[in-house]
Amino acid sequence: MVEIENLTKTYGTQNAVDNISFTAGKGEIVGFLGPNGAGKSTTMKIATGYLPPTAGTVCVAGHDVLTESLAVRRHVGYLPEHNPLYLDMYVHEYLEFIGSVHGLRGAGLRTRVRDLVRRVGLAREQNKQIGALSKGYRQRVGLAQALLHDPDVLILDEPTTGLDPNQILEIRQLIREVGENKTVIFSTHILPEVTALCSRVLIISRGKLVADSPVAELAARAAGETVVSAEFEGVVDTALLAQLPGVRHVEATPAGVVLLRAAPGLDVRAAVSRLAAQQGWILLGLRQEKQSLEAVFGELTK
Repeated sequence: MVEIENLTKTYGTQNAVDNISFTAGKGEIVGFLGPNGAGKSTTMKIATGYLPPTAGTVCVAGHDVLTESLAVRRHVGYLPEHNPLYLDMYVHEYLEFIGSVHGLRGAGLRTRVRDLVRRVGLAREQNKQIGALSKGYRQRVGLAQALLHDPDVLILDEPTTGLDPNQILEIRQLIREVGENKTVIFSTHILPEVTALCSRVLIISRGKLVADSPVAELAARAAGETVVSAEFEGVVDTALLAQLPGVRHVEATPAGVVLLRAAPGLDVRAAVSRLAAQQGWILLGLRQEKQSLEAVFGELTK
């Protein structure tokens, strides 16, 4: 389990992380989202013992990151955003070295490396120098080292960066498998990954936690209203549009498009078209916009 309470990290006068609290339990895959500079990587570095907090507490598998940093690292597998690797080492050589750092030895170490090389799709690349690998394969090496000591908690910062679509599907499946009996927290900018993998999502913006909810609830919020965009020639009376049955809000944009927000599942396009004909308005375009997790993310972080 990961337990974060009132966590703050300050640089000078700026709070990179601003009094956030959340927990993540065993068997839970949690997506950690936010714009660039929101505080995701800082939070992850604190949770893995790489950075000290300014205030608040972080416990990983029952160990405090400040007072029991080494114990925390024994229980955490970490893939940072910028994957640090020894480029002059061979894949299997590097993984055996990392395993030895974690106390693995002999046949047990070799078996563990062989198993992980297969699971992360590195079998054909294991006898190459890391420096000769593509970015996607280097990312796989980083994921393998994070899993090598079979940690209770897996913290992954942009784990699918640089992977092609097939590789992304394979890594998602691996994360899904290991997430059955571990705590997994991963950050991503690919929102479909959240719906594909996560049971829960955290959204951070300007250091503050702005959402902590099951993915299903966030998806329901995305479907919480119907949005129709209407383009007219000239100015129209938006007050009349607002009086249409089911319309909750009308907004005229600077581009000359009128947005109508209506009750979920209600298609108001026919009513808009009839009103335009009655009023003699020239209707240039009319379409129903698709609401998505991207729209909710933008709303929460703008």
